[in-house]
Amino acid sequence: MLSEQLHIEKIHREQQTINRNSTGSFKVFRGQSLSFADFAKMKNTIGGLMSFNSFLSTSYDRDISLELYARSVAINDPSSVGILFVMTINLAACRDSTNAFADASTESFFQEEEKELILSSHTVFRIDQIEIIPDEHTDKLWEVSLTLQDPNSHDLQTLTVQIRKEVCEAAKPGWSRLGIILIKLGAYSKAEYLYKVLLEKTATQIEQASYIQLLGVVYSSTGEYFKALSWFERSLEILKIAHSPNHPDLAVSYNNIASVHCHMGEYSKALSFYERSLEILKMARSPNHLDLAAPYSNIASVHCHLGMYSKALSSYEKSLEIRKIALPSNHPDFADSYHSIASVYGYMGEYSKALSSYKRSLEIQEIALPPNHPDFATSYNNIGITYNKMGEYAKALSSYERSLEIRKLALPSNHPDLAVSYNNIGMVYKKLGKYLKALSSLETALEIRKLALPLNHPDLAASYNNIGMVFDNLGEYLKALSSLETALEIRKLALPLNHPDLAASYNNIASVYDNMGEYSKALLSHERALEIVKIALPSNHPDLAASYNNIGMVYDKIGEHAKALSSYERSLEILKIAQPPNYPDIAATYNNIGMLYNGMGEYSKALSSYERSLEILESVLSENHPHIALVRSNIKNVQNRL
Repeated sequence: MLSEQLHIEKIHREQQTINRNSTGSFKVFRGQSLSFADFAKMKNTIGGLMSFNSFLSTSYDRDISLELYARSVAINDPSSVGILFVMTINLAACRDSTNAFADASTESFFQEEEKELILSSHTVFRIDQIEIIPDEHTDKLWEVSLTLQDPNSHDLQTLTVQIRKEVCEAAKPGWSRLGIILIKLGAYSKAEYLYKVLLEKTATQIEQASYIQLLGVVYSSTGEYFKALSWFERSLEILKIAHSPNHPDLAVSYNNIASVHCHMGEYSKALSFYERSLEILKMARSPNHLDLAAPYSNIASVHCHLGMYSKALSSYEKSLEIRKIALPSNHPDFADSYHSIASVYGYMGEYSKALSSYKRSLEIQEIALPPNHPDFATSYNNIGITYNKMGEYAKALSSYERSLEIRKLALPSNHPDLAVSYNNIGMVYKKLGKYLKALSSLETALEIRKLALPLNHPDLAASYNNIGMVFDNLGEYLKALSSLETALEIRKLALPLNHPDLAASYNNIASVYDNMGEYSKALLSHERALEIVKIALPSNHPDLAASYNNIGMVYDKIGEHAKALSSYERSLEILKIAQPPNYPDIAATYNNIGMLYNGMGEYSKALSSYERSLEILESVLSENHPHIALVRSNIKNVQNRL
């Protein structure tokens, strides 16, 4: 191996001067096999970049590469595709030695027979075109046109800067950064092993605290929040001894602890730790220092969870203002800010504003990030969520599928983010009434999560929950209950007893009992959900309104109209405080009140409530939204009775 390396280096040195002083271009060819999965990825990456991770043997002779390698594979190997790479070598792109090539036709074992040219390892190409090569013996023979890229080109520089940002900011130089890459790839067990080895070998307190903290990041990523919290707190105790009380490293620890409390639904604790982190950074940094932007954003996210949307918007805008002062106009962090602001507008039911901010975020990403970066998938996913809420299901499905397509290219096949895409696609099919398609997508999401995550990760609970809801729609109530109860059991193990997700589980179980006609069991589950939400969330949080609305619907079905009306009115009262006047859930509550009055024979009151519901829905939803059709139908029915 060493003698081979020295021989290649000799050829390389002989060719360097030629490479640097030459102009123009020429073509070389390479025939090889490619698995069906890898070829599918390549076909979806036309216009993107690819790299070969070793020295690359090519030939000046197209026929040699086609007949001896590509065509032979296509005909004889049933598990692979035969590929003929046609590589355009722009000599101007070879002036940097990282893109060097060497003519090995006189040095090769076969000498002139193969007319060999060797390209440096990690040479980067752009995929220009992929076409099938007609052949009477096979349909698995393809030509892929590539162009050698200048290492100083804009796309490669952008990619390099983004990778450096994502990895280097998350960990100090050395092996720590490998662990961050493993976490991003979803290889959590490998990252855990690496950090534990590093922890055993380190001697200094500061390094110990760093590795302990990074293990906390691993456990937080796998949903093991109690374990993550323990490691973060252990790191904090070490740092408190090693540093002064207001050292910036402590701010990082407080931030991580806050993040776990937020995942656990302990929002008041999360807010306290985020504010402590911000307080330290304010003392250590200038007023508009970039380091302050993230804490303001994190505080805003907690306000969102608490239903305090105006406060959330204010903190996100403060974060954005800091970034405007500290960063160039198209920096990717601006995309994060606009993305977060969009999410608040979505919670507030202001969907047009949400879409506008999401699209602004996407525009910045298109300038700042390399093609098919995972952040694009997040943007398309959230645009899909907004269209879903607007009832524009075809657009939602298109956005979710674009998100999935990017994630398939950018991430390993069992990465949890792919499960998110399959899950959201499944939920759109559920809304469209295509329950078997919904079930297929949701079960794919569950399988990925089973492979990628611990058995009691909350995301598995979400999958079981959504599958249960589809079984409910299909009328398979026992299967629905089984899935929903599995979700509840996982949440009980993974989360604090008063986490809002447990309330969601009880509500969904109640919905199945309701459909089964077991109203007393439904009422019991809804009331359990309400108890949790009262403890976990502020008194005017929208989730309380949802619980009162659900209880009202059960009372309506069992004929207890006074109790039903009281519950609906309490729900409406909360929503009017917590949300803007045209929020869709307010319309839903007016519709429910109208249905109650209609059942009681009070048709004029029913009509008034229906009309108020329709007025709100028409102001925020598309004309063909099914909720608008439902309320119009209710109005027509009650008018016929007046």
